[in-house]
Amino acid sequence: MRFASLIHEGRTVVAAVTDDGFRDLTALAPTLTGLLPRLDALTAAQVADQPLLPGDPAYAPLIPRPGKIVAAPVNYTDHKEEMKQAGDVSALGFFLKSPSSVIGHGGTVRLPYSDRRFDQEGELALVVKKRARNIRADDFEAYVAGYTCLLDITMRGGEDRSARKSFDTFSPVGPHLVTPDEIGDLRALTLRCSVNGTLRQDADIAELIWDVPAFLAYASSVTTLEPGDIVSTGTPAGVGVIGDGDSVEVTIGQIGTLAVSVSSRDAVPCPTGGADSGPKAPEKLTPVRDRGTAAR
Repeated sequence: MRFASLIHEGRTVVAAVTDDGFRDLTALAPTLTGLLPRLDALTAAQVADQPLLPGDPAYAPLIPRPGKIVAAPVNYTDHKEEMKQAGDVSALGFFLKSPSSVIGHGGTVRLPYSDRRFDQEGELALVVKKRARNIRADDFEAYVAGYTCLLDITMRGGEDRSARKSFDTFSPVGPHLVTPDEIGDLRALTLRCSVNGTLRQDADIAELIWDVPAFLAYASSVTTLEPGDIVSTGTPAGVGVIGDGDSVEVTIGQIGTLAVSVSSRDAVPCPTGGADSGPKAPEKLTPVRDRGTAAR
């Protein structure tokens, strides 16, 4: 099944995405987070009994306020190389993003500073279905409600990762939560991210250094994961500068396309001085053809 959080008559509603349109599931749960405990028992017949939402509602953040966003740093070898990083996820662990940084499909990323570099990072993410603590990688599927696309918008510099990636609007998520039965083999998924229609990132999920089971198990060994938490798995090579007026899309096979716009309206000079320190992203985009796409 596929689910979305939508704006209808001024309120956020959870809906099932069907061939007929969006089915309003408000009678079953007020939010997508509230629906998670009932996912295993939810049937197609129950969904079909719910009313269709009229018109073309706008998307809300998929999980309006997740308890936390756990994200993988440097989880593709090609991204490690383009950033000239000595360590990867196996040395760095994870970082946290602010829950208030989420926006929905069709939203606007708002760049806060006029004098700093900001990049796009397309990622595969998952939503946690039930409390997870010290889980085994072999058991990971029992804890995954579904998968979605995420853009980890990043300010470059020497400030802490969580600070550089936690500005409001810096975690677009969506458009849908897709249950694992519709995904199939995770390793068969592809991720592509474009800016203004130009392809920048093109990778197989199979290229993850720590795959979904390994990363989820590790994260649960550090912190208790709760229903509705978002876990994002890292970005491949091809990160690059985004600016005012840009449009960014990340597409993952079997999931769909998350699209947002970018604005620097009301941007001000940055009050911190980390611009000239920290990991250095390439000044020129990494050509897609050099990342092994022809070999796949």
